[in-house]
Amino acid sequence: MRTVTHWIGGKPTTGESTRTSPVWNPATGQQQAEVLLASTADVDQAVQAAKAAFASWSQSSLSARTKILFTFRELVNARTQQLAEIVSDEHGKVISDARGEVQRGLEVVEFACGIPTLLKGDYSDQVSTGVDLFSFRAPLGVCAGITPFNFPAMVPMWMHPVAIACGNTFVLKPSERDPSASQLVAELWAEAGLPEGVFNVVHGDKEAVDALLDHPDVAAVSFVGSTPIAKYIHQRGTANGKRVQALGGAKNHAIVMPDAGIDYTSDHLVAAAFGSAGERCMAISAAVAVGGAADELVAAVAEKARAVKVGPGREPDSEMGPVITAAAKDRIVGLIGSGAEQGADLAVDGRGLSVAGHEDGFFVGPTLIDGVTPEMDVYREEIFGPVLSVVRASSVDEAIALVNSNPYGNGTAIFTSSGEAARRFQREVNVGMIGINVPIPVPMAYYSFGGWKDSLFGDKHVHGPEGVSFYTRAKVITSRWPHVEGASGSSFHFPTAN
Repeated sequence: MRTVTHWIGGKPTTGESTRTSPVWNPATGQQQAEVLLASTADVDQAVQAAKAAFASWSQSSLSARTKILFTFRELVNARTQQLAEIVSDEHGKVISDARGEVQRGLEVVEFACGIPTLLKGDYSDQVSTGVDLFSFRAPLGVCAGITPFNFPAMVPMWMHPVAIACGNTFVLKPSERDPSASQLVAELWAEAGLPEGVFNVVHGDKEAVDALLDHPDVAAVSFVGSTPIAKYIHQRGTANGKRVQALGGAKNHAIVMPDAGIDYTSDHLVAAAFGSAGERCMAISAAVAVGGAADELVAAVAEKARAVKVGPGREPDSEMGPVITAAAKDRIVGLIGSGAEQGADLAVDGRGLSVAGHEDGFFVGPTLIDGVTPEMDVYREEIFGPVLSVVRASSVDEAIALVNSNPYGNGTAIFTSSGEAARRFQREVNVGMIGINVPIPVPMAYYSFGGWKDSLFGDKHVHGPEGVSFYTRAKVITSRWPHVEGASGSSFHFPTAN
């Protein structure tokens, strides 16, 4: 059985803990590896390695950092297929989707390659007689990332390239469900010339998470995952004096107006709801059909949902793979059943799907549930599976109110041919990321990613300009170089310009 180890101080290590967790192949239902689960002592070893490396890395020139970043970018680009295959084997998503994930992570690396421009400070000459004022942004120290299973390559790359480019060192705690992508990324950083200890990986469960949150030498923590854990991460981390950004769950709505093109809209809803088996924090899980759009929309989505090719991620013609674990499958199937029990109509029922040759895989077929109301479990819960609920609304006012009354505020979309409706929607919904005829509005790397309400704890979004702000803090310097003997200009009153 292959064992996935930690990466500390520039090399793989087993650490002190002998606890392990299984790594499954979701398409076959078979265990393919085991991953070591770090102890508090193992986490401390990684943090101490990062702390030691910070002393020199924080003083490295912007030129030296960018050379390594550019090299790392080329290595990731050259190994995209290998990374995608690792992601597919452990997560289950199809290869084309996994390649897209790596590409979106790579774009953040490319953004970080521009760090000399991103870290430019401000300068004001002669703010007072003989006095200049300027500012720059300094790194924080050891930063940690705690990342989810659904994007094992992309989400960590939303964090560590920006943090490292800013002069910090980094300890990554990826999901123990699909850990191998992070190991390859660590090897690529080393091959790019990153000094030992600047990037470290510790695998683990709650013990490792709590050790990072409690460690006095960790300055900042970035997290992406469910809302209850995001809230816990934020509370415990900030209580220990750390800077924390914790991105939580989602229940993303897509409003479909009567003037939307049904063929176009149904194509995009099917892809957004069932791509990656619905295991995306930006997946559309609730379609709000306004007025007379519902019946035609349900019929079109149902036809296309039944046509989705479900199979192992490695098969070229597969459009959707399995979910991550047997437990995830059981939970999703249970929620689908609750929808039927609570009065909704299962227009397409994905329970009981069997893929030939992979009967033990963790497969759930695309599922479309019509007649859903906000009181039902399938609406209230973040299902994180290939399930699309259709809620019917009589007006755009009712649809917007539905979006705004939901506790999540991650992403939302509207399908319409009306510029007036789109503009009103984008101004009135209380959601961080909005798509207009775009169902998954993930910003490009040079913008920042993050939601509102229970989808974000902390005040900074991830990557982009807010990522640079999160991983740095400002220094403001007031400078005078006196040249007249005896003319100190000192005074007991509060300093003012003159």
